[in-house]
Amino acid sequence: MKPLKIGISIGDINGVGPEVILKTFLNTQMLNLCTPVIYGSSKVLAYHKNTFTDVHMKIINLQEAERAADGKINVVNCWKDNVSIKLGEATKTGGELAQIALEKAVKDLKDNKIDALVTAPINKAAMQSSGFQYAGHTEYLQAEIEGHSLMLMVSDNIKVGLATNHHAIKDVAELITRELILEKIFILNKILKQDFGYDKPVIAVLGLNPHAGDDGAIGQEDKKIIRPAVEAAKKKGVLVNGPFPADGFFGSGEYRKYDVVLAMYHDQGLIPFKLLSFGEGVNFTGGLELIRTSPDHGTAYDIAGKNLANPASFRKAIYAAIDIVRSRKRYMEDHANPIVKRTSKMKEFAHDDDVPQG
Repeated sequence: MKPLKIGISIGDINGVGPEVILKTFLNTQMLNLCTPVIYGSSKVLAYHKNTFTDVHMKIINLQEAERAADGKINVVNCWKDNVSIKLGEATKTGGELAQIALEKAVKDLKDNKIDALVTAPINKAAMQSSGFQYAGHTEYLQAEIEGHSLMLMVSDNIKVGLATNHHAIKDVAELITRELILEKIFILNKILKQDFGYDKPVIAVLGLNPHAGDDGAIGQEDKKIIRPAVEAAKKKGVLVNGPFPADGFFGSGEYRKYDVVLAMYHDQGLIPFKLLSFGEGVNFTGGLELIRTSPDHGTAYDIAGKNLANPASFRKAIYAAIDIVRSRKRYMEDHANPIVKRTSKMKEFAHDDDVPQG
């Protein structure tokens, strides 16, 4: 089987993104699983490599992704000039270069020059200081790619989707509508079938307010918006329950009974997710026609250039991108031929045993 071509945007050059990218491919067996196409700069990568290893890494310099060589680390040089790297700092230059690399990678993804995209971390303030007009990767991809996006955090232990993404807490309640919750439930149902191989996914929906509103005593959103949306989805054949009080749902281990959890806002979902899976999780932008994953951490400026960055989450993001591409292809093939029915559940992150750790 020909390796998939996985595009990788370099992210913030002052953070740990370049380090975890290179550490991932220090193990050359990774090159048997995919053909990496890194969007950024070979000079920047060489600088970061020298901060943690003197091992020679063969890098192929390209102008276009079509010329990427299997079994090699390929770099599409997105800028020619030498740049100033200031490890551990958010700079306008860092934001500008991250945007250039991201835009080139997404263009190639849309042009089918790569099979999927894995994004290294960016600093949102640095990006916005250079004119980037989006709250993050998810919002940018939603604007660029067909479909309705849903931010889904994935690990071997738990999957958590978000009804709202990068919004101030004061704005969340007014964003929660019956239509939004219903849409997110349907997207989750499709993602788990199409991209993760579930036949009948079971979905849990969290409440917005403490105690899921206490039947209206603590806010009306859970009773009048979220619960009716859940009931409407059930009538459409989706296996979904809720709204559940978030604290007890995770504290009691109830989450283990469900294939995926829909949280109402960012920290409600990501705090328990990272407690359970930090360093091993993946962020997947589900619901779009094209595939993007990323590690579950940020730029980690405090450890940039100190050889302390753990590549595990980035490696998982590569595995996830490969698995999702293959699962989606099987799903499309099966549904193109209604006689064929696939009943086996895809083993998530199946490549963990393929590559020695360390």
